[in-house]
Amino acid sequence: MSDDRAFTYNGGAVPPGDTQNIRYGISETYLGDPVRIPVTIVNGERDGPTAFLTAAAHGDELNGIEVVREVAHEWDLSELAGTLVCLPVLNVPGFLAQQRYLPVYDRDLNRSFPGKPGSTSSKRMAHRIYENFVAPCDFGLDFHTSTRGRTNMLHVRADMTDESVHRLALAFGSKVIIDSDGPGGTLRGEATDDGVPTITIEMGEAHRFQRPLIDDALAGVRSVFAEYGLLETDTVRWPGWRTIVAGAGEKTWLRADSGGIVDTHFESGSLVREGERIATITNPFKEDAVAVEAPFTGLLIGLLENPVVYPGNPLCHLVEIGESTRRAIEAGDAPEPVGQPTPTASR
Repeated sequence: MSDDRAFTYNGGAVPPGDTQNIRYGISETYLGDPVRIPVTIVNGERDGPTAFLTAAAHGDELNGIEVVREVAHEWDLSELAGTLVCLPVLNVPGFLAQQRYLPVYDRDLNRSFPGKPGSTSSKRMAHRIYENFVAPCDFGLDFHTSTRGRTNMLHVRADMTDESVHRLALAFGSKVIIDSDGPGGTLRGEATDDGVPTITIEMGEAHRFQRPLIDDALAGVRSVFAEYGLLETDTVRWPGWRTIVAGAGEKTWLRADSGGIVDTHFESGSLVREGERIATITNPFKEDAVAVEAPFTGLLIGLLENPVVYPGNPLCHLVEIGESTRRAIEAGDAPEPVGQPTPTASR
């Protein structure tokens, strides 16, 4: 077997037909000890694309870790056509501290790509990750969750104006795709700009494994592998219905106008209709109730989990849907309301 298909990185190479688990140094601690990230590289015996799977760019976002680990270590990849670069924990310092950002001046690793040698600590880490394990790839899947205290239904974020990203996003097979550019410094945005089409998969909440979401994401990975020919036994999935949300007018965060304790009446992923009460905010005596109503008919793709708010705190992320999508949801498996709000004054 020729070595011209070896996957190379600064410090090593993985020849065709080989799998390597490495701990790759990206920085050092205050004591001068190495900071290493876990990387699994599976180089198939047959030719094909090179794909990366990343998780935990924010150290407390755990669902994606299990997705990447299961692909790398539980799937039968003996017939893999191409190469997989699996990075289950990008932000090792944040993961060890169980916090979102790097504990080095609270830098956001996912605003530091593609990185820069000789720059800040976060950009140095990002540079070593990006140059060695992202830039050599043909496409990538970057797994995230919502931040602490909120949850997301599984959905994809992708720049659908880019044809290669459009193909990748559809191949994953999620019901909801939010069409948006990746913000500057994000892995998704910078990789796509460099010709490595990348999508973000948002799924669930921080600080936990949520098995149904993990399984759904794994099905999405299999669908992508089928689309790109990495595994011939799989098929591209159709989620039953799909909505692509584009434009600022089709999505909004609803925010609390009053401080208090929140009673939410729907689950993440629910269909809510214009004027329907999504949540009720009350004080500790259950007085002065404030109803939060849907300004338009849409899907709750993100929802508050921590039931206490200050004025201005986000309550839910609502995206508008078309009539045909609404009918498909009503005919399918949209989540039902989780509680019946009592009649109270609204504002």
